Amino acid sequence: MASGARTAASALPLGTHAADVRKRIEAMEHLLERSVPIPGTKAKVGLDAILGLVPIGGDVVAALLGLYIVWEARNLKMPKTTMIRMLGNVGFDWAIGLVPVVGDAADFLFKSNSRNLKLIKRHLDRHHPGTSTIDHR
Repeated sequence: MASGARTAASALPLGTHAADVRKRIEAMEHLLERSVPIPGTKAKVGLDAILGLVPIGGDVVAALLGLYIVWEARNLKMPKTTMIRMLGNVGFDWAIGLVPVVGDAADFLFKSNSRNLKLIKRHLDRHHPGTSTIDHR
């Protein structure tokens, strides 16, 4: 493991406080959706799109990693309707990913983990305003 990756991983808080959960979810979303720059462009992809290139198994692993974000949201006691929406985002991403070529293209367009992060941030900003951070994207 590279020393930068080890430092980033060790910097993630392990607590149950909403701010700690937010940091872990943001880190996972970044890894899954926008951690790898595409050479020659300003675009980035993440592990979700890369795993999607591996038939079936890659989509399953990407969905399981996406479910981690949903599990963390459950720990925040988010409303069941929002949780169902988040599960739908992951499920749709997984199902469309099973279709050859179409699924690979969809990974660039439908970023379920970013959508779920947005739902979580909305909840945290409303119910845990002390966790708000400035978005540096």
